[in-house]
Amino acid sequence: MQKYEIIIYWSDEDQVFVADVPELPGCMAHGNTQEDALMNAKQAVLLWIETAQESGDLVPEPKGHRLMFA
Repeated sequence: MQKYEIIIYWSDEDQVFVADVPELPGCMAHGNTQEDALMNAKQAVLLWIETAQESGDLVPEPKGHRLMFA
């Protein structure tokens, strides 16, 4: 399993926890609990990587440290 940063937050709009993987554009998942969102995000990461490889797209290496947001 790649070690990408996963950010989990509550969405009032959707009434679920959202798990975002900022290093993989568009890679996110959701769940009714934080644990479900994390489990779904791990599956989404694998699918994202598999799809990128099949398409010949670059798969970024995990940065290995917390990302900084303004």
